[in-house]
Amino acid sequence: LFRRLITAVIFVVVMLAGMFAGRYSFVTLFTVISGLCLWEFLTITLEQRRSRRDLIRKVLGLILGLLPGVVTMLYQLQLMRQDEQFIAISSMVFAPIVFSMFIYELYTGSRSPFANIAYMVLGMFYIGIPFALLNFIAFDGSYFYSNIVFGLLALTWVNDTGAYLVGSQMGKTPLFPRISPRKTWEGTIGGITTTIVFGIILSFFITDITPINWVVLAMMVAMFGTLGDLVESMLKRSVGIKDSGTLLPGHGGLLDRFDAFIFVIPFAAAYLLYLRG
Repeated sequence: LFRRLITAVIFVVVMLAGMFAGRYSFVTLFTVISGLCLWEFLTITLEQRRSRRDLIRKVLGLILGLLPGVVTMLYQLQLMRQDEQFIAISSMVFAPIVFSMFIYELYTGSRSPFANIAYMVLGMFYIGIPFALLNFIAFDGSYFYSNIVFGLLALTWVNDTGAYLVGSQMGKTPLFPRISPRKTWEGTIGGITTTIVFGIILSFFITDITPINWVVLAMMVAMFGTLGDLVESMLKRSVGIKDSGTLLPGHGGLLDRFDAFIFVIPFAAAYLLYLRG
């Protein structure tokens, strides 16, 4: 319990410092988180003989997965100033890396080369692109909306905590027993309720968007955050593991902590970009 508490305190301090210390600390924080989540995902999914060939696959998958975040970060921080530059650099970088994966698998002698390639590319779509979209939530020209990102993270964790507390006390009806036997409908409803209430409270402190928009985001977090948690449970169950990693003592891996948030980001980004016109 003490180890879990210490890990949680350090984790929260690092997150808050990274988000609020400035633009560059923000992008550094989430680039590192994205990279570590990608590494855990690739470790889980690729052939796990821990050979040099698997290490090279993971490095290729990591580079590909981080590219969307790096490119959008350069664009949103206005280090890449023209749309034409953004398109040209993206095109020139992505294609060679993807096709290098095909070339690499020609020489590995793997029994499932296309599965390996698929997992490397999937890491980009499942983890890399959602974290890249976070840059569109946080940055809008000269505006830096770290408060909104913090709010989304807080809503996600409140949803998870509310679902756990209500489910552990009142949960009787399984939500998705094939994937996550311990999740219940009662816990899910408890998570939804606490998230919406917290969204209303949050709207008094973070006024970058209106209260009704915070309620909408809270409902999106409750829905898609729960689905994200189930998807990661499906991933872990498919390979027979309990945690995505051991990076956070007493808490599992980083992907275990951000699985719900990863699923929330694309839908929250679409909604917020719509609001900004």
